[in-house]
Amino acid sequence: MTGVIGVEMSQLEIDSLINSLLKEESPSRESTTRDNRARVRVYDFRRPDKFSKDQMRTLQMVHDNYARLITTFFSANFRTMVQIAVSSVDQLTYEQYLKGVASPAVLGITSLEPLPGNAILELTSSIAFPIIDRLFGGPGMSMPAVRPLTEIEQMAMERVYSGLLSNLEEAWKGISEFSPRLEMIEVNPLFAQIVPPTEIVVIISMDVRLGEHRGGLNLCLPYLLLEPVIPKLTAHQWFAGNRSQQTPERSQLEQGLLETEVEVVVQLGGASITVRDFLGLEVGDVMELDTSITSPVGLLVGGKIKFLGKVGRAGRRLAFRTESVCSGREDD
Repeated sequence: MTGVIGVEMSQLEIDSLINSLLKEESPSRESTTRDNRARVRVYDFRRPDKFSKDQMRTLQMVHDNYARLITTFFSANFRTMVQIAVSSVDQLTYEQYLKGVASPAVLGITSLEPLPGNAILELTSSIAFPIIDRLFGGPGMSMPAVRPLTEIEQMAMERVYSGLLSNLEEAWKGISEFSPRLEMIEVNPLFAQIVPPTEIVVIISMDVRLGEHRGGLNLCLPYLLLEPVIPKLTAHQWFAGNRSQQTPERSQLEQGLLETEVEVVVQLGGASITVRDFLGLEVGDVMELDTSITSPVGLLVGGKIKFLGKVGRAGRRLAFRTESVCSGREDD
């Protein structure tokens, strides 16, 4: 049996009920709106990110290696304490990069054939002038006032850039093969228009400490230049390329190890006797060993048992046939 109960409510009671329901729903609506705002990320369509995080990490690893190489180069050539480390790897427009370059500057316009276009290798004036001073036989003093390089100073810097670019080629061998060449040294950033102002570039910034002086070395790589090698900018590719590289020093070391002679001894067995019996041993005496004729014997390499096998003859020579490899600890 079904019954219906009718209840009459005044307009004031109805309004009060609706308001109470709205108050209960409002916190959840506010929290939902707040969560949606937290998930929103600002994106500038005028400056899209063309490099993924994995590609940026690979560029970081490549130029960490480059920083180590040029640290050795600077130390060997300038005979002073040198510290170089990558401080940041960023992507921004070429216009934004040029706005951060002081004038006058030391900008090495570089080609990386067969990659298209040019790159820029920049040395800040605070470190360029101490380098020039040491090249000319000085203690590495900085200039009291920043000025453009003279023609003689530019010719001296070409020698420095030659070493920097040679090491850059070495650092990139795991990713791509190219032949860097210094096209010119520019002192005015306004004349260094290698790509349009809105083009995306990667800026690898490195802190350089040369003796008591501190400056920077910045490498500007346009997207158009890196586009042919972008699929190779992965950590796996870089590690695989580094493992496959064979330097002359490594080849010489491996050859030396292959030609190293080690002592190989076959241990037929052992026995324990007293000192009296040992002193009484004569030619023709027979000593019983702790191994049977059917059990395998050990082959010692450098005093460690590495193989097990059987002894016998090969023609007129004594021989050892390997049957198994000892995979245990070296002390076993």
